[in-house]
Amino acid sequence: MSVIEKKFLEIFGKEPDLVAAAPGRVNLIGEHIDYSDGFVLPFAIKDRTLVAARKRDDSTIRIASMQRRNKVVTVDINRVKPGLKGEWERYALGVVWSMGVKTGVDLLIDGHVPLGAGLSSSAALECSVATAMNHLFGLGFTLEELARLTQKAENQYVGVPCGIMDQSVSLMATQGSALLLDCRDLNTKNIPFDVAASGLELLIIDTQAHHALTDGGYAERRASCEAVVAKLAIASLRELSMEQLEASRSLLTDTEYLRARHAVTEMKRVLDCVDALTSSDFVRVGQLLNQSHASLRDDYAVSCPELDTAVDAALSAGALGSRMVGGGFGGSAIALIQAVKTTETIKMIEKAFSDRGFKAPRFFTSLPSQGAEIISRR
Repeated sequence: MSVIEKKFLEIFGKEPDLVAAAPGRVNLIGEHIDYSDGFVLPFAIKDRTLVAARKRDDSTIRIASMQRRNKVVTVDINRVKPGLKGEWERYALGVVWSMGVKTGVDLLIDGHVPLGAGLSSSAALECSVATAMNHLFGLGFTLEELARLTQKAENQYVGVPCGIMDQSVSLMATQGSALLLDCRDLNTKNIPFDVAASGLELLIIDTQAHHALTDGGYAERRASCEAVVAKLAIASLRELSMEQLEASRSLLTDTEYLRARHAVTEMKRVLDCVDALTSSDFVRVGQLLNQSHASLRDDYAVSCPELDTAVDAALSAGALGSRMVGGGFGGSAIALIQAVKTTETIKMIEKAFSDRGFKAPRFFTSLPSQGAEIISRR
């Protein structure tokens, strides 16, 4: 019996029916364009959120977390709808609501994706619960449908207007590949991503400047993109070329123009990065990462001093490329580096943080890992 199964038995008095897991993610490139129907290129990391689940024969939902001192949240399923107050458990309850579950359930969460680090701990939680519910109740949803349902939970229940990238890769990722995801129709293509064979490593730098996407900054930027779409009478920023954007600049505010410019150029960078990876041109991949960070910092204004410091220090240490990842305002950065320079790079970044009086960053690496799955079942 696994640790989570033993703890479930201790808290709820019975063994779980199953245990599901879903990973966090790193987005190699393609930031803040999933809600504009763009292409993105994320991969799943090894850190996962587990959920143990058991059906009940009444309408009660009980949720506990191994990271929350096993406090049990209890609610009648008939009360679960947008507007119900709560804390972290809203992510799980939102999934139960969006999937239309009508029967009570016991859930124990065990999260191992760093919180607030831009590695999508929320999607890992949502997708582990969705995978568990789909199998526990035999709902038969496809992975694409689960992606949309978990996005609906975060958008409508939790109140974060996120795109669909994080949920999609958490559900659909395969080991050893990045996932080229078309956010318009959720078509996917696995892109081999083997930096180790070229003597490289992708270093993940958690700045520990923890972000929160519920504070309005994310929503403001999405609203700017939607305003451009409305003013230019197009379906999404996916339909917009740089030539069209320049020709329409007088119709937009300066902020709207900059937000749209990031989206248009970032979509092209994703496709260019796929070409570079296909030919193992990691120098080009690094250049595209640098361009992405500059665009996120200057046009989208979602970086912060800690992220910029991490990127600048990594490049000073010889990284091929580096950029912030995730929603921004804190969280993590990535750096494509020579594997033999890992220790040196880490020391230079730590020194840069210390010199500026920032909290010491954390570092880890991850190979592209498997998406959501059932890992045990009675």
